[in-house]
Amino acid sequence: MTDGGTWADRRRARHDDARRGFDRSQRRGLEPGDVETVAKYLKERVYATFTGLAIVLVLAANVEHHDAADALFSLVIGVVGITLAGLVAEMIAHLTAHGAFPDQAGWRTMLRIAWGSLLTVATPTILLVLAVVGVMEVATSLRVSAIVYLITLGLSGWFAVRRARLTIWQQLIALAALVLLGVLVIGVQVLAHG
Repeated sequence: MTDGGTWADRRRARHDDARRGFDRSQRRGLEPGDVETVAKYLKERVYATFTGLAIVLVLAANVEHHDAADALFSLVIGVVGITLAGLVAEMIAHLTAHGAFPDQAGWRTMLRIAWGSLLTVATPTILLVLAVVGVMEVATSLRVSAIVYLITLGLSGWFAVRRARLTIWQQLIALAALVLLGVLVIGVQVLAHG
């Protein structure tokens, strides 16, 4: 299973490492199964963040045609839709690779990944609820939501590049490439949703 094994498996691995004199605190990164799970988790969060950002940008560009409740509904349904698509894709991939449905731990991992994807809409939802109750203008809540999404994407890219074993110049080039690709993705999604 790609979730790093059971608690007993991880405990046994720590015990085996200690017996061999291996200090696990010296290891950089996560266990191989954990790395796959974290990669899937981050990938789905990035998908949901890009989707949420595209929806927010389209709504902000046409704010005069949408009230706060409509904007909230569109955003939440869009992110829930991409999350469900990711969950179904993961199920299909698991069926294809393993010839069976996931076990209980596999389902927990898939649902944890989906939950992380849904969490990307939390702050924009709060901002749009404030607009629904009249505390904030719809345009302002959409602008702030877009900023939250952009910061989230920027930090995701920065942490990914910082974690890579690259020189500082390679990291800067990689980050610039990620920013350019991100702008391209946002442009395509805005065209698709607009």
